[in-house]
Amino acid sequence: MTDFFQFEADFVDSLRCIPMQVRCKLDSCGIKLKLSDWNQMTTAERQALVELPCTTETEIESYGKYIQELIVQRTGIRATKLPIEPHPAWLDSATVPASLQQKAQEIGVTLTQQHWAALTPLQRFALIKLSRAGHENKNFPTAMVEFHLL
Repeated sequence: MTDFFQFEADFVDSLRCIPMQVRCKLDSCGIKLKLSDWNQMTTAERQALVELPCTTETEIESYGKYIQELIVQRTGIRATKLPIEPHPAWLDSATVPASLQQKAQEIGVTLTQQHWAALTPLQRFALIKLSRAGHENKNFPTAMVEFHLL
């Protein structure tokens, strides 16, 4: 999974920000990665975090150990562990999260279950993250266009 979204185009060449696919992997293994910690990693280390698989239980465990070791090497401090959602909303293609539906309606879009089901899990993850309260939501409309929802 090394595809990037178009709304990430302004930073993927340098990987100066954490791409959605890495953020999804971090949520899957329950690791909080600060941007300041990400920026202490080499480009090769960041690229490895993009490329390493993190789908099966074994891969998720390995990814979590790798990122934890990397953060300690770079910062001297262990990363904060986060609870792992047992049934993440982005993997549920049957139910559009209410908070996402509300955010979509703010820009004049009603997301149907059919729209939601047609998205990839990573697209659903991105929309959930981009629609969260307290998150800079400037890429939400752009993502909606990219995913053919607006």
